[in-house]
Amino acid sequence: MGLDRIRSPSERAETPLTAAILAGRWIRAAAVDEAHGRHWIANPDVRGRSALAAAEPGSLYAGAAGIVLFFLELAAATGHEAYLEDAREGARYLAATWREQADLSLYHGLSGTVVALIEAGWALGDGGLEQEAVDMAEHIVRAARPLDGGPGWTGDPAQHGDGGIVLGLLRAATALGVPAYEEIAVAAGERIAALAVPGHRFGDCPDLPVDAVTPGFLAGTAGTAFLLARLYGVTGERRFLEAAGRGAGFVREVSVVTDRCAVVPHHVPEGRQLHYLGFCSGSAGVARMFYELYRVTGALSHLEWVERLANGIVQSGVPKRRTAGFWNVACQCCGTAGLLELFVGLWAETGNDAYLTHARELAEHLIGGATDPDGQGFRWYQAYRRLRPGEVSADTGYMVGAAGIGAALLHLDAAMQPRQARRVVLLPDNPFPAIPVPAAGLRD
Repeated sequence: MGLDRIRSPSERAETPLTAAILAGRWIRAAAVDEAHGRHWIANPDVRGRSALAAAEPGSLYAGAAGIVLFFLELAAATGHEAYLEDAREGARYLAATWREQADLSLYHGLSGTVVALIEAGWALGDGGLEQEAVDMAEHIVRAARPLDGGPGWTGDPAQHGDGGIVLGLLRAATALGVPAYEEIAVAAGERIAALAVPGHRFGDCPDLPVDAVTPGFLAGTAGTAFLLARLYGVTGERRFLEAAGRGAGFVREVSVVTDRCAVVPHHVPEGRQLHYLGFCSGSAGVARMFYELYRVTGALSHLEWVERLANGIVQSGVPKRRTAGFWNVACQCCGTAGLLELFVGLWAETGNDAYLTHARELAEHLIGGATDPDGQGFRWYQAYRRLRPGEVSADTGYMVGAAGIGAALLHLDAAMQPRQARRVVLLPDNPFPAIPVPAAGLRD
């Protein structure tokens, strides 16, 4: 177990790296080895159950694909090859089971598995894993069906639907060198770009009113506008930029702006006073959309909106203060780890020390909230669903649990070591620098 043993079970981790190591220890304790590889129990507590209603043993969101990425990063940060073995066994499991996966989406389905196997194949030097990623991408391409205005898969333009699949195919086209993946991704994007307000659709969630429109990232307008901005960067086609601009305009219109701060409503018209701050439906995710627009256009007005949203998070007083849109939650999806990703990214882009300072404060809060009651490593208990505060659980997965929290801490660890800069693994919807150090720091 190597570096896992450098601290006693009762000792509190003091750095982002040691906290990530202890998170890895707990995830390892949840491993299930089978003939075709390794996966991890979502919630290994006795009588415990995952925050998710349905098990996702292979997904990027809560299963093996996300945990594989975490162990790849832990190996890079520590130099400890045993973590590569964890990643290898998880990748073997994904390669053996992906044909059982009906969902094609990025976070909950096959597109996320493609991303995980691309990263694993590259890090492990395993051409067989890369070939499995090719086979998966080919399967996704063949599964496209004709829709009104072009090809698609689910008909949903949001990131949790066709938008995420398009992002996965764009990553695959670049990493695997197959232009055909980009071609169908662009064709599917053209259909989305033709919408009056891309991603602007009524809510179909049982917790939302039937007339709800969501401006957020995973299920709303901001995530779709991000995709269209990415497609503009890939193709240079103005129609994608114009469509992204329509989406961004809607988000700006419904946001609450005061001085140099902005917050975004969870949904309109009834949820205007509910301001999520996390990645999935709040400021941390919406900021990615404006940053992508800045990245592909160079327009400072978009970067100013990123900074407005970041300032709104700081002024809210979270994570020490809980709000209606930021409750007892630590994960990447809607909690503190998602905020940490934003502030590390902003530090890497701007070099503004205030962003790194706030990132450190977020990390301190995460580390302070970790528990290790049995000496098996760090986990984070949280109320994943805001409307069910009594449902508290600790998960192993990436977007919902310890793997993603550990990854965010490793990204901060990389940012704190500019003279030993390393590439971190960013998902296709994270537009910030993959080496999380300001350009001036890299030159020094």
